[in-house]
Amino acid sequence: MKFISWNVNGLRAAVKHDFAETFDQLDADFFCIQETKMQEGQLELELPGYHQYFSYAERKGYSGTAIFTKHEPVNVMYGIESDEFDHEGRAITLEYPNFYLVTSYVPNSGAGLKRLDFRLGWNKAFLQYLNKLDKQKPVILCGDLNVAHKEIDLKNPTSNHHNAGFTDEEREDFTKLLSEGYMDTFRHFYPDRKDIYSWWSYRFHSRDRNAGWRIDYFVASDRLADKIEDSKILTDVFGSDHCPVELDTGEI
Repeated sequence: MKFISWNVNGLRAAVKHDFAETFDQLDADFFCIQETKMQEGQLELELPGYHQYFSYAERKGYSGTAIFTKHEPVNVMYGIESDEFDHEGRAITLEYPNFYLVTSYVPNSGAGLKRLDFRLGWNKAFLQYLNKLDKQKPVILCGDLNVAHKEIDLKNPTSNHHNAGFTDEEREDFTKLLSEGYMDTFRHFYPDRKDIYSWWSYRFHSRDRNAGWRIDYFVASDRLADKIEDSKILTDVFGSDHCPVELDTGEI
């Protein structure tokens, strides 16, 4: 099975460009989207053969997630079961007989780390939510998790230390997540791979210089390791300041 995750930085804008062509070319079983930046009724997508699920932020033009899948789930859940954090459309969970698929657009800590406390609160609530799911069946989590875990995961770790997405607190929380029975699937296959990123600032020709960050992930329950065949970063796909990431598995 093929899973794709992509922060499209505005789905309506992406659809005006090459989104449909990219979607068809990737031909995923599960296609997860972050940062849709839209409200219900603002876009009609013709995706034959796919079930569509959207979670919208209360604030217009902000955040938002979606999943398009060829496989109808047995249950769909929106949010992370938290009144504090479930107003921004940041998570969707699809339940299948043998696993959960969660896509998330994790809050950014913001300029000057003005939302760091909110972000750290999210991290705690989100881990509790994932662990609750994982007690029932394995979890595949994907999305823009807004953290570069190690120095290898961004071009300029020294100058970005203490910036949003590379604070000690955010990195430590990601380490804690992995320590509780989950794997960073890309690093599982490519522990030492350098200079491969999933997000580049639109400023300073960052993508041309490959001055990026790896902040888009597929994370999976450790016990799915024997089902996972590969984890990829599709750097040749354009249309956003992020590129898609891919997970390939056998039947789960």
